[in-house]
Amino acid sequence: MLQQLKVILDIQEYDMKMIRLMRLKKERMTELRHIESLRQELRQQQADKEKEIGGLNLTISNQETRIHEIRERIKKLEARQNSVKKVDEFNALTQEMTQSEREKIATEQATSDLIDKRNMEEEILEKIKTSLKESEESSRNLENEIVSSIRLINQEGQELKTAREALAKNADPEIMRIYERLLNNKKDRVIVPLENRTCSGCHIALTAQHENLVRKGERLVFCEHCSRIHYWQESEQIEGTVAATKRRRRRATA
Repeated sequence: MLQQLKVILDIQEYDMKMIRLMRLKKERMTELRHIESLRQELRQQQADKEKEIGGLNLTISNQETRIHEIRERIKKLEARQNSVKKVDEFNALTQEMTQSEREKIATEQATSDLIDKRNMEEEILEKIKTSLKESEESSRNLENEIVSSIRLINQEGQELKTAREALAKNADPEIMRIYERLLNNKKDRVIVPLENRTCSGCHIALTAQHENLVRKGERLVFCEHCSRIHYWQESEQIEGTVAATKRRRRRATA
């Protein structure tokens, strides 16, 4: 059974590399979306600010028209006042002129406030435009680097896939089906060694009987806690696999 697992162990190494590549690609794609999201947010801010300024310009224009109309009204009242002879009529025109003058002053003040607000909003708009320009310039190189890295990831992934498919032809079909079902479920190593009577996948201690079954290697032995397949890492039958190479490296480091 361990001899049959040997091929699967090497396939698993390819799968782990491909999973890491897919995660890295996902991270890089997320970075791209984040960059575009920031730019889109600035573009939306620019559009909203331009719309707001457009509304202020229209209101200011209407106010200026109103001021012009009030001034014309005051001129007409002054002309009428110069031609009247009755005191009551003169006083009534004076009162109406006074009200119109107050209305003009209030409208001019409101218009002045609107102009100040527009000037302030235009300054903000210029800052948004500057931020957008700087963002586009600074992110261009980063985007190119990310796109280039994604291209390399795709290339490496295709190479790994080709090598994996070549190995899979020599794998036991039944074990391969079990392995792929577990892999699709966990997205992590599913054939793991038993270390100190503990599953190196879920790190839960197992029984001596379980260890003996794994040592014998006569059939597939699954972890009763996480369903991973266990193998005995000291077995000579796994020599030559990446898993064995890693085991020797750990020993050398220790």
